[in-house]
Amino acid sequence: MIKGEDTFKKIIAHCKEYGFIFPSSEIYDGMSAVYDYGQNGAELKNNIKEYWWKSMVQYHENIVGLDSAIFMHPTVWKASGHVDAFNDPLIDNKDSKKRYRADVLIEDHLAKLEEKIEKEVEKASKRFGDSFDEKMFRETNPRVLANREKIQSVTRRFVSALEENRLADIKTLIEELEIACPVSGSRNWTDARQFNLMFSTQMGSVSEDASQVYLRPETAQGIFVNYLNVQKTGRMKLPFGIAQIGKAFRNEIVARQFIFRMREFEQMEMQFFVRPGQEKEWYDYWKKERMRWHLALGFPAGKFRFHDHDKLAHYANAAADIEFEFPFGFKELEGIHSRTDYDLMAHQKFSGKKLQYFDPETNESYVPYVVETSIGLDRMFLAIVSQAYTEEKLEDGSERVVMRIPPALAPVKVAVLPLIKKDGMPEKGREIFDQLKYDFNCHYEEKDAIGRRYRRQDAIGTPYCITIDHETLENGTVTIRERDSMAQDRIPAEKIPDVVRQRISLRPAGNVQV
Repeated sequence: MIKGEDTFKKIIAHCKEYGFIFPSSEIYDGMSAVYDYGQNGAELKNNIKEYWWKSMVQYHENIVGLDSAIFMHPTVWKASGHVDAFNDPLIDNKDSKKRYRADVLIEDHLAKLEEKIEKEVEKASKRFGDSFDEKMFRETNPRVLANREKIQSVTRRFVSALEENRLADIKTLIEELEIACPVSGSRNWTDARQFNLMFSTQMGSVSEDASQVYLRPETAQGIFVNYLNVQKTGRMKLPFGIAQIGKAFRNEIVARQFIFRMREFEQMEMQFFVRPGQEKEWYDYWKKERMRWHLALGFPAGKFRFHDHDKLAHYANAAADIEFEFPFGFKELEGIHSRTDYDLMAHQKFSGKKLQYFDPETNESYVPYVVETSIGLDRMFLAIVSQAYTEEKLEDGSERVVMRIPPALAPVKVAVLPLIKKDGMPEKGREIFDQLKYDFNCHYEEKDAIGRRYRRQDAIGTPYCITIDHETLENGTVTIRERDSMAQDRIPAEKIPDVVRQRISLRPAGNVQV
């Protein structure tokens, strides 16, 4: 078993043990690819939402928020192309009876070739040390070049077959690459076929009169059909954006890798409306801006990369993913797409309503172009806990598991811990807790030795622990312990809110004088 898989299993177990994520309906043996967020998971999830919402809406005067309904008129999905074209290629293994997305099987094969290249680079780096020229090695090493050529060749055939819906060619490619079923090891495949990903249901009080509606597969269409409402009521001028956080539902053929791919998930999307001809400029702007947002959390830049699309969706003239290195490899975290005027033009056609913008600068009316940023909230959650999970061996030989969650996003910001359960320390601890709880999500605990309590807080990612001891009762100072370094400082109790606020803030600020 490779290290990544082993770490991933530990992360999943840790998320359950410490109240981040539970299998849904677990007492009834659960449901495949459906999860519930526990007490700490719900807090982390809400903090991610707040970070995104403030960055998008509060910090931009030309972006506003929206909360559209999950149920929408079924013609919305006809206009958007989802009814006719929202499909994935499906293929079954005849021996294991397991069903797979054919494109994912090929993508996983390509990822293994990428891993071979990175292993060659890593071995050469160790062999040559400081004199290693990585760029030249990648451009000249025969094994690297051979694998790169394989990747490019397979990608060309794969993209072409997908674009032209040649399902037989996709199956042929899977057979030629000798891709085996992960369960049975068999290469005995059925023909590939298309599978629509939308969930449908009936709406109406009497079954005979009920009409078919869909659970939305994305949140973007709720923004497009409300574009004119927002523009007029908000007196918005181009360029402007509409942001939304909401649930979406896809009947995935294979939902896997924990919360990375689920049937019920949450999206954080922003559609930015621009003058035609300016979309590429804004597309480049939002690529840089969204990467800056991710890096502001303090994660290593090497954990992120851009992947420009070879195969563009039917609505796009440019598209890129921000990929994150999960324990199972680099995978899509966020998409930035130049959607042209496809969506608004389609809804204008199907609804018969004009969705044009009158531009006072050019004195003309036109349908705006759109640049989209779309990030999966659940994937962002998984990226954060994957990066945060750390196993450490300490100087005294003991070990600890610590979740190095960015302090601004941590579920609990401060833990208040009386050293012992007597001598007035619990009373003082409660007093401090009651003062802090209005500003921060806090935790109060007095059970067990202080070292064990520190470990429990480390395991849920609490950045600061406040310890009340005899000195607190004598001179009003407390010990503040920092999670990552385990460093401890004494500060006046009345300074706790200011110190914590400054340390957890993402905004640059001067040090608080204590």
